[in-house]
Amino acid sequence: MVQRIIGAKPGATGATSAPAVHRVLIDESSEGQRLDNFLVKLLKGVPKTHVYRVIRSGEVRVNKGRAGADTRLALGDEVRIPPVRVAEKVDARAAPAREFAVVFEDEHLLVIDKPAGVAVHGGSGVSFGVIEQLRQARPTAKFLELVHRLDKETSGLLLIAKKRSALVALQDQLRAHSGEKVIGKTYAALVIGEWPGSRKVIDVALHKYLTGEGERRVRAVDDEHDAGKRSITLVKVARQLKGYTLLDVTIKTGRTHQIRVHLTHEGHAIVGDEKYGDFALNKTIARRTGFDRMFLHAGHLRFTHPASGEVIQLAAPLPAECEALIHALAPS
Repeated sequence: MVQRIIGAKPGATGATSAPAVHRVLIDESSEGQRLDNFLVKLLKGVPKTHVYRVIRSGEVRVNKGRAGADTRLALGDEVRIPPVRVAEKVDARAAPAREFAVVFEDEHLLVIDKPAGVAVHGGSGVSFGVIEQLRQARPTAKFLELVHRLDKETSGLLLIAKKRSALVALQDQLRAHSGEKVIGKTYAALVIGEWPGSRKVIDVALHKYLTGEGERRVRAVDDEHDAGKRSITLVKVARQLKGYTLLDVTIKTGRTHQIRVHLTHEGHAIVGDEKYGDFALNKTIARRTGFDRMFLHAGHLRFTHPASGEVIQLAAPLPAECEALIHALAPS
């Protein structure tokens, strides 16, 4: 996944790397990427304003010529990167190599069944996630990138691209709102209370914000004011239990914490949700049954294969702990 660097000078040991001119050959993992996005990703820790400044100044060269921020990089291009000082992450932990249960894999993409409690990527206080662990487990893989994300607390199907062309095509499907080439994701969610069967569509705008402690949160808003974005969730009752309902939930938009906030907004929080749920009830359920996660599982995934055009439909069964909780709550 790392491009070949020509003539790079080793950095000095210490808080910062000694700046040096780098010449990077573009390989398959960066083919087709915009120059600005390529540099932002490569020069982690460098402010975007500085990246754009060196591009505008002409210090960044592609095949010895000036290039704009929107220049698309081609396989074999040589990118000259001027001296840039980047702070080293002295305390960074190396991700342990780990494979996950594979549901589908070919030369273009990989679909795994992610367990609950594992972040999909590092950041926000998490040293590493699924993608970093997979890269360690597959050191010869030239390209591995997340197509979409799942909350750390959510289990289920996660789509990963093994080629940039596949990533671009699948992300185009994610952005599409209608037509054949649209990625469909359906989740199993166990909620508190009896969900009314007539309530099938939730069309409520969501607003993302940070708490005073810097924690990311989302709230429902009455309309699309205050930076709220329209969010649509489709809900179908899969099974009624005593005091609970198992739902099939399909998202038409992919907002942060969309399902969790929409269901809580409707008065039926997801069992085990530590951010938006019924905290006292969660503790009671954990004490009585041992269930100590959020009951949200990405169980069905539908997409058009980026190379063959074939419609792929995949399913991942409910984890054993979720099945056990349903059994414990089911009327005898």
